[in-house]
Amino acid sequence: MTLNNRLEQLGMEGAISNYKRGRHTVHPKHCILEFPTIKTRKEANKLVGRTVLWVSPTGKDMKGTITRAHGNSGAVRAHFKKAGLPGQALGTKIKIIK
Repeated sequence: MTLNNRLEQLGMEGAISNYKRGRHTVHPKHCILEFPTIKTRKEANKLVGRTVLWVSPTGKDMKGTITRAHGNSGAVRAHFKKAGLPGQALGTKIKIIK
């Protein structure tokens, strides 16, 4: 990956679309993120290992790590420590910081 590609990814904004879930379970520590410029699974795999930041309405920062791609349309999964993200985070913006 070239230096320009890395710099383009830093500061990229996306949206939190949903929690990772199954038929009977919801995992609030794992979120599915979508970035408008990422369209394929191959592009999404380049984001694995990046750190993302969500800022709550009260100003509290919550950091997570992109762990893997989700599906074939460019979505990724991110893991957040501790209690995970609250429900009010769904549909809001998230930013790649590292």
